[in-house]
Amino acid sequence: METIRIPNSATYSPIALTDLIFAAPLASRLLIGATLPGRILQLAAAGVYAGSVVGDWASRRGVRKIDFLETYSADVDHMEEMPESRRHEDVQRFSEELMDIYSPVTRKRDILAADVNERLTSYMAGITGQRVETSSAVRNVTLARFMMPFASGSCDILSGDIAVFRPTGVFEPHILAHEFSHRKGYLKELEAQALAYLSLSGSRDPQLRQSALAERIYRNLRVLDGDDPERYAELLDATPLADEVLEDFRRLRPPDQRAGAVTKAMKDLYDTRMKMTGQNGLSDYDRGFTNFLYTFEESSAQAA
Repeated sequence: METIRIPNSATYSPIALTDLIFAAPLASRLLIGATLPGRILQLAAAGVYAGSVVGDWASRRGVRKIDFLETYSADVDHMEEMPESRRHEDVQRFSEELMDIYSPVTRKRDILAADVNERLTSYMAGITGQRVETSSAVRNVTLARFMMPFASGSCDILSGDIAVFRPTGVFEPHILAHEFSHRKGYLKELEAQALAYLSLSGSRDPQLRQSALAERIYRNLRVLDGDDPERYAELLDATPLADEVLEDFRRLRPPDQRAGAVTKAMKDLYDTRMKMTGQNGLSDYDRGFTNFLYTFEESSAQAA
């Protein structure tokens, strides 16, 4: 089988190069009272960053991308609306399945990331006949955390630099797989959501599979709650979810969570950016993702 290796050299830097580019002059001014050392560091970081981006771009030219419409009978522009009754059925069914197989994830993040990356790589290779190997490095924090306080993680699509901002329990493998999908060249959020889910849900590793189930349940709940945190809490209490899993779901969307002005502004900006890149906006994370799975599974059932 053909193998494509994307260097992702920027991901191995001790500090995110984008953080150095933006923050070095300010930090230099605050710490030593002069901006010149920061400017020098900024230029050096920018040079390394540019070299990494060029190297990754050259490697990606040989990647065979998955044709979503051909492979799954659905893509960002071709999906059927999932009936509300089916969403409730999904939540109940997959909540029961999740609790049946659940065990706490105790692997360290670097080990978990490597396992998730390998699973995603193998899944994609089974479709394209090509292994796209990338870095498994993940950061705990970048400046993006403060720019997108509503997000659980981020990926710099140019350098492939990934950060997961906080412990997310049962959801973490799916979040990692989502960001690794971006690193492998799938820039649309719905595509990253779908590849993460489909790769993990078919895994023999129950801790990867349970994460895919949790993501599916959560996204259906987000559609059903109508953007009302209190309604989300009511729907969540009606599920078979319990113990640590239930707490993970609650932490992801607390009942008293209300978007502040900054968060709302950033969400609106991100929604606009997504639409400008041929996506449906932030709805691709929940409604789009669940509609995609519904369309794909209905098509597969009819074909059988």
